Amino acid sequence: MNRASSARRHKRIMLWTFLIVLVGVVVMPLTGYVYVNVVQAEEATAQKGNPHANFWRAVREGDQGYTAASGPYTTDTFINNGGQNYRLLRNGPIANIGPWVLAGVLALIFLFFLIRGKTRIDGPQSGRMVERWSGGERLIHWYTAILFIGMAITGLSLLFGRAALVPVFGLPGFAAYAAFAKLLHNWGGPLFIVGVVLEFFAWVRYNTFKAHDWDWLKKGGGMLKRGVHPHAGRANAGEKLWFWFIVTFGLLGVCISGLLLDFPNFGQSREIMQIAALVHASFALLWVAVSFGHIYVGTIGVEGAFEGMATGKVSEEWMRQHHDLWLEEMQKGQGKAPAAGAPAAGKTSPGPASS
Repeated sequence: MNRASSARRHKRIMLWTFLIVLVGVVVMPLTGYVYVNVVQAEEATAQKGNPHANFWRAVREGDQGYTAASGPYTTDTFINNGGQNYRLLRNGPIANIGPWVLAGVLALIFLFFLIRGKTRIDGPQSGRMVERWSGGERLIHWYTAILFIGMAITGLSLLFGRAALVPVFGLPGFAAYAAFAKLLHNWGGPLFIVGVVLEFFAWVRYNTFKAHDWDWLKKGGGMLKRGVHPHAGRANAGEKLWFWFIVTFGLLGVCISGLLLDFPNFGQSREIMQIAALVHASFALLWVAVSFGHIYVGTIGVEGAFEGMATGKVSEEWMRQHHDLWLEEMQKGQGKAPAAGAPAAGKTSPGPASS
C-alpha cells in the first residue's frame, strides 16, 4: 500500500469516527429525552388512572370534601372507613370467638360437676338458722339478676341472631323479634345499671381482701376436695374476685359503653360509638361467661347457697362450713346477731345460735 492510499484510508476512518460521534451527540440526548417523556407520560397515566376508581379510593381513605348536610354526626368526610373496620371486628373475632368462649365455659362447668358433684354440708344439721342476706340485699340481688338475664338473652341474640336465629325463624320472624329485643335491651340497660350500682355500695365494705383469702384461693374454696373448708368472712375470696373484677369491671366496661350507645344525642362521634359497641360486646361476653360459674355455685354447685339467697337464711352448719369467721363475729356480737328462723324439716328449732 503506497503513501497516498494510506492517507485516504486514514481520512475515511477519521470521517466515519467524526460522523459516529456526531450522531451520538445528537441522537443520544434526543433518545433520552424521548425515553424520559415516555416514562413521565406512563407515570402520569398511572396516577390519573380510572377517575371513578380514584374518587372512591379517596373516599375510602377518608379524604375531606364538602357536604351541604347538617347534623351532630355530619362531617366533611363522605364515607367513614371506620364502619368497615367495625364490621370486620364485630362479625369477625367477636362473633366467631365469642360463642366458643361461652360453650367452653359451660363445658368446663359440666365436666367439673360430673367429676366433683355438688358440694354438700358435712354431717347432720341441727336446724338452727342464721341470717345470711337481709331483705334489702336480696331485693337488690334479684332485681339485678333478673335484668342481667334479660340483658344477656337479648344482647346475645342480637349479636349472634343473623347466624343463629334467622335460619330458625326466617328473616321476617327474626326482624320482629330483633325489634322487640332491641327495645327491651335499650330500656332495660339503664335500669340494670341502677342495680349494679346499688350492689356495689351495698357490699363494697365486705369485699376488702384479708390474709386468709389467699389460703382460700389455694384450696379452691374447698370445692376441689371433700372435707376441706378454708376460712372465710362475710364474703369469701371467690365472691371478692367476682365483686371487684366482674361486677366493678363490668360496671366500667359494659355499663358505661352501653350508656354511650343508648344516648347518642350527647354528641358522641361515629368513631366513639363504634369503639363503644366493640367494647360493650367484648366485655358483655366475658361477663356472661364468668356468670355461668357464679350461677352454678349459687344453684346446683353448693348445697344451701340458693336457699340462702331465696329465703335470706342458711343453716348454722352451712355458715360454719363456708363463712366460719363471719359466724364467729356474729356469735360474739361484733356483727349482726344471728336471727332465729324456721327449723329444718322434721326438727324443732332450739332458738338462736349463741356462744
